[in-house]
Amino acid sequence: MDPYGLTPERMVASVAAVIALSAVIVGGLALARARRVGTGNGRRGAIVALVLAPIGLGIGAVVVSTADGGLGTGNGFGGGIVAMMVGLIGMALGGLALTRARRPN
Repeated sequence: MDPYGLTPERMVASVAAVIALSAVIVGGLALARARRVGTGNGRRGAIVALVLAPIGLGIGAVVVSTADGGLGTGNGFGGGIVAMMVGLIGMALGGLALTRARRPN
């Protein structure tokens, strides 16, 4: 097996990491928008982040739990761990942005 080859498991783990990373980006933008006063308080972005982050987290968890080997075996284990960690960060940012968007001005 080529250590740099793209196996189906690595591809699924990469997709999960991209989904989780998009949740972090959207959650960060929503958090920045929630700090501003005026229209567009970031509530929608926070909800999008809170939907995307668990999807990336769940797919990453499935990849990690079904991996036959450890890191470097082509089973997507490392990518699944990254997807889970980034998904947790996305959930935290989305939750924080939603909390700040609910506060009265």
